[in-house]
Amino acid sequence: MRRRPAGPVDAVRPAGRTREEQGRFASGVAYGDWLTLGKDGRLTLYAPTDGGLLRWTETAAGGPAWSGPHFVAVPGLAELTVVQGADTYVHFLGRRERTPADGSRGVDVVHAIQYQTGLACTDWRSLGNPHPEGDPGRPVGAVAPDGTVHVFARGAQGALMLRREAANGKWRAWENLRGGGIDAPPAPVALADGRVEVCAAAETGVLVWRQSAPGGDFGGPRGFALRAAPGTVAAAETAPGRATFFWTDADSGAAAAWRLGGWPSPLGGSPAKRPYAVLRTPLDGYDCLVLAYRDPDGSAVLGMGGTESEEAGFWWYALAESCQGAPALARDGHGRVVMALIGADGVPKVARQEDGAGLSLTHWQTL
Repeated sequence: MRRRPAGPVDAVRPAGRTREEQGRFASGVAYGDWLTLGKDGRLTLYAPTDGGLLRWTETAAGGPAWSGPHFVAVPGLAELTVVQGADTYVHFLGRRERTPADGSRGVDVVHAIQYQTGLACTDWRSLGNPHPEGDPGRPVGAVAPDGTVHVFARGAQGALMLRREAANGKWRAWENLRGGGIDAPPAPVALADGRVEVCAAAETGVLVWRQSAPGGDFGGPRGFALRAAPGTVAAAETAPGRATFFWTDADSGAAAAWRLGGWPSPLGGSPAKRPYAVLRTPLDGYDCLVLAYRDPDGSAVLGMGGTESEEAGFWWYALAESCQGAPALARDGHGRVVMALIGADGVPKVARQEDGAGLSLTHWQTL
């Protein structure tokens, strides 16, 4: 595969808008799939902001023009995770902070859905707090192929808690999946065979929970004496019914890929402190994985290699763009790789795969 570095920054804003005219700015970066592809072929970018979230949407499949930001008010929203299912519905999970009349601090997990690109989302529904005497941390989720939403959060002593939809569409009660010592969001992944798996870094190593069958109970956790840096674990399906987990190795500081039954494969690169963005996509006729993260200097880094072919090498490229948190990756309506990031000024930027062989990005477009 031919690989070329990303192009220079393009600071032109759509329709000539100034930063002041854009109104609100992102206050940080969401977790999960915060760059999504809708059923109509348009991309949408989501980011948290004070008092809610912001949304930018392509005006046509493949861009390049975007509308937004559109502000969605969510009072008390302190953390935002975005999850998309195979049906393209976008699910928002949040950690909400409220102050009851007695002055105490209340925390709960909330959920909403956007069914179609560019349209309003549903009302935000409270899913309660699986850790009533503490803080559940940032909720994360996965949507099974049948559309069942799975929400994971932290419980007492760092156990993994699950709340999911029942067959009748109602929500089950919180389930205690046990485990302990989890102090950062786990990495769930929905697999094509209908199951969901979860991997988390814990004080004792790496913990894995596996669903026995679609809609079934979760077995585990199985513990592995591996050294994953907390807060860096990500997951992707790399073969039918098989997940690969990615993290920063706590000892070497380099990226690693791991599948059940094997040993972690070193991928190189500099340390990441947030979960890697992972995208599986064809490049030059090869089945490839593209990863992105923010390095210790604050710059975005892009990497690529063959899917489940770690021994063949992984290639990393530091990009001349600083960012908050972790970047996002998606394919647009024309099948091109798109990378998004949130700058230190709270303004998002996107760059697309150029035509031709390999993976070369266009100039950065500021939204």
